[in-house]
Amino acid sequence: MREESENFYLGIDDRRQRLGDLNDDASVDLSIVVPAYNEEARLPVLLEDIRKYINSRRQQEPHFKYELLVMDDGSKDKTLTVAIEYAKKHKIRELKAVRHIRNRGKGGAVTQGVMCSLGRYILFCDADGATQFSDIDKLLSKAEHGAIAIGSRSNQALTGTVVERSHIRAFLQWGFHTYVTMLGVHGIRDTQCGFKLFSRAAARRVFPNMHVERFIFDVEILLLAKYQNIPVVEVPVNWHEVAGSKMSIVRDSIQMALDLLAVRLNYLLGNWKIKD
Repeated sequence: MREESENFYLGIDDRRQRLGDLNDDASVDLSIVVPAYNEEARLPVLLEDIRKYINSRRQQEPHFKYELLVMDDGSKDKTLTVAIEYAKKHKIRELKAVRHIRNRGKGGAVTQGVMCSLGRYILFCDADGATQFSDIDKLLSKAEHGAIAIGSRSNQALTGTVVERSHIRAFLQWGFHTYVTMLGVHGIRDTQCGFKLFSRAAARRVFPNMHVERFIFDVEILLLAKYQNIPVVEVPVNWHEVAGSKMSIVRDSIQMALDLLAVRLNYLLGNWKIKD
């Protein structure tokens, strides 16, 4: 449930305008959803990467339409201001800055952003710019016919891509992958990469059913896809670790393990139903 003020966005003209609805017909080619909590320092790097990609894309497709939804998840810094000022500087009318009254968590910010998206395809990506944004083209080529395409940092899945991360993060990812597999998500090497693309049809089947608002939401997405026989394609992407993560590796890893067990049990016991 959204607060009334969260149904509106700010753009470069500083005027509050109502957001769209996932149930509406698509009116742009691509929606980009960026969950952002205290990201004033890292967000401009991603925005610049997106701007360069869009400029290049429009050289090939002059009529390409998109929207960029920056979901400020109750930040205590100037995340929202940084996003709007960047849009004003580069005259990006497609940027929509949304501020949440309270911090929902990354999953909540993504879900709220997707639920008001207007794109034929909908991508969510992390605000740190860790994934090379132009790799979206690889995902777009795989997300046809109602599919979901997800970025992968798994070394086993990569061919000709670059992944740079700490040894501790790599070890924890391996352990988490093993645990996720035991609890029923098979065939996905990297569930947690913050670079996932949905056809509009797939998004309509997944996001109205979402319950989880914290870090484990990625796994709920994949479980919902599995339960509804929505194809999921894992695509290798270029990724590098970026300083400034809000995640505590030990504390949040334990919490994610507990949350994942709770998610699995809620679906198995029928406490959470999937809406048609």
